[in-house]
Amino acid sequence: MMTYPTLSYLSTRSIRTCCPESIESHKVPGYDRLRRSEKSVNIQVGLMAGVLLSLAPLAQATPADDAYIAGYAAAALKHDLKLDMPALRVKDGVVTLPAANLTNAERSSASKVLSEIPGVSAVKIAETTKEQSRETAALAGEGSAVTAADTLIMPTGLLPSGHLFKPLLADPRWAHFSAAYRNYQSNNFDGRDIASVSFGETIPFYRANIGNSTAQWEAGLQAGVFSDFNLDAASSDLVNTDFIASIYSSARVGQFSAFGRLYHQSSHLGDEFLLRKVNTAFERVNLSYEGVDLKLSYELPYGVRIYGGGGGLFHREPTALKKWSAQYGIEFRSPWRLDFASMRPIIAADIKNYDQNNWSTDISARAGVEFDNSKVLGRKLQLMVEYFNGYSPSGQFYKDKVEYVGLGAHYHF
Repeated sequence: MMTYPTLSYLSTRSIRTCCPESIESHKVPGYDRLRRSEKSVNIQVGLMAGVLLSLAPLAQATPADDAYIAGYAAAALKHDLKLDMPALRVKDGVVTLPAANLTNAERSSASKVLSEIPGVSAVKIAETTKEQSRETAALAGEGSAVTAADTLIMPTGLLPSGHLFKPLLADPRWAHFSAAYRNYQSNNFDGRDIASVSFGETIPFYRANIGNSTAQWEAGLQAGVFSDFNLDAASSDLVNTDFIASIYSSARVGQFSAFGRLYHQSSHLGDEFLLRKVNTAFERVNLSYEGVDLKLSYELPYGVRIYGGGGGLFHREPTALKKWSAQYGIEFRSPWRLDFASMRPIIAADIKNYDQNNWSTDISARAGVEFDNSKVLGRKLQLMVEYFNGYSPSGQFYKDKVEYVGLGAHYHF
């Protein structure tokens, strides 16, 4: 029998505080032998990494926290809204609210009260009654999964946790932390054995509800760095680095979400790579541009998600670069977890078409597992095999068609 900490809730309701997180900053070491251009790239990488790491949330929910939150949340709803909800379920800080018998105003008010509770990362509105919620909780304890799509309500305010628009798992240029080995099937890239690393994050600065509804919007920054290293070279030369920085806004209503951004991208070649290309036919391109794009997403039952969108470029260099592009894809995040290893299967395919390449298809496919209990800075570890066929996503090589297979480790929210 759960004991609800009503007295604790009443005594702390008006004096909630949070302890500042301890954040370590790391400097990217400089090397005297590196040339000035490579130093500049390293400094930019170090500064961006420090900012992204310092803003990432560090707290994690534990089963004990979840049990406390469940009681705290029931007491909060009883005290603030006179709602009797003794059957609340909490998993990893996500509170499931059985809302089949609640009005829209009650849903909005209950979501606001729950999202303000310390430790709550999101509120999931389930179209079930209290009695059905008890039955679902019993089934979940036996290993079954909820397959219906529920409405997710995220915390609001400054620097909130979570994202309204979920990351695109197979997009080669979605900002996140990753390391992958890729074996190229052709000779038109610099080497066949390539190590690809990225770091980046989508950081919401502010989030709010739209009126008194459960619809939400947020705004923030997204930035990422993507680098390729030639493992076949004597010193594992840096080949290409792409920098992407953007301001974005996203919105979510039920299972529908949208993500729009204004971004800048520039690409840079490594010094050792350039030295090896002296007296060859290789021609460096000063690739830099700004762009806008919009993506729309809808989450279906049983962990299936579909999305699509498009974008355009401006301030292009070279100026002959064509403007328009389209992107769409499908993902599957299994609602069924393999409890013996605390992991769940994930599969994703991302497709892009560029006017620059006569609208030919670039396909990126990934499949693997996500570990629920392996987290760093609030991100879950994913191990995925990957396949790519199309024009290279590495900026300086955008004119070259490539094909590769690989294996990577990824940290997504």
